[in-house]
Amino acid sequence: MLKSIIVDDEPKSRENLQIVLQDFVSNVTVEALCATVNEAVTAINNTKPDIVFLDIEMQQETGFDLLNKIGEIDFEVIFITAYSDYAIKAIKFSAIDYLLKPIDIEELKSAVQRVIQKREGRTSGRLRILRDNLTAPKEKLKIGLPTAHGIIFTGVENILYCEASSNYTVLYTTDGKEYVASKTLKEYEDLLLEYNFFRIHHSYLVNLSAIKKYVKGDGGYVILANEVSLDVSKRKKTDFLHRYNMRIST
Repeated sequence: MLKSIIVDDEPKSRENLQIVLQDFVSNVTVEALCATVNEAVTAINNTKPDIVFLDIEMQQETGFDLLNKIGEIDFEVIFITAYSDYAIKAIKFSAIDYLLKPIDIEELKSAVQRVIQKREGRTSGRLRILRDNLTAPKEKLKIGLPTAHGIIFTGVENILYCEASSNYTVLYTTDGKEYVASKTLKEYEDLLLEYNFFRIHHSYLVNLSAIKKYVKGDGGYVILANEVSLDVSKRKKTDFLHRYNMRIST
């Protein structure tokens, strides 16, 4: 049985989540309901929870304020938010779960199941990465890659390109390593598009900074810093050249 606490400044939100957990998630108990960061710190020290359901936006505080007040983090966090904003991007990069209000029961069950699978993982490491990412410049962000061997973190700038492989993605890094991650290429496109990445082909998402040369053709192809050549699809060519600050020859 997993012990949990709920941290949310809205009474109805706290109570509703407690009811849903009691009615639909049999392996989680709710040990405390907290309205403020200080209440949550006390509850964490007293109950030693396995999971903290943590609201991001509170009246004068945020869920991140709580994490900054906790020394050794030995619990999993599932963020709860009504907003899909900058914080969600940081959470996704850090491979931490979140739920949007109103909470979907099946998504809640899935998030709890992932907690069970992660209990042997590096909880404090993921939260430390999250805190770092919230203040880091774009070029220094780190991303969590869910692989068969656990979650591996690498700097976004270290990724040369990503290649689709069915429902998985293979990520190639500057140190010559390859990581097979259990996310689709579309999911990585959504995460990395604003960080100087571009999908040049249905199979390839490329770090534009890693391109050494573009060779013209119907679609053409790019040569990367590791000397790998990747095709640019005809459909993507114009947008790619625009993004890469090149002029189309006619």
